[in-house]
Amino acid sequence: MALRHDHGSLYISHDFQEEIAFLGLTSSPAFVRAPEGKGCAERFVRILKENLLWVKDFSTVEELRLALLNFKRLYNENWILHRHGDKTPAQVRQEQLQPLPLAA
Repeated sequence: MALRHDHGSLYISHDFQEEIAFLGLTSSPAFVRAPEGKGCAERFVRILKENLLWVKDFSTVEELRLALLNFKRLYNENWILHRHGDKTPAQVRQEQLQPLPLAA
């Protein structure tokens, strides 16, 4: 499994590289001037904050855990994403799991 990261000094440092190797990951630096992956992750964190974390208080960690699981289900089943061709993540995943046709 590879860990995608940018070329920041933190990610290129010897200590970070040793840590991901210890975790069984390989380093996969993103292409220079191609931060799309990081942008997608940052956008998802913003969506999570704006739609759950900033609008509701949680009394316990268990309550937060259950809310996160529910948000995950709602996001995957209901959020239509343009980058997925106006499909939900669940629809895209279902298409990816379909067997490929046999080559002639």
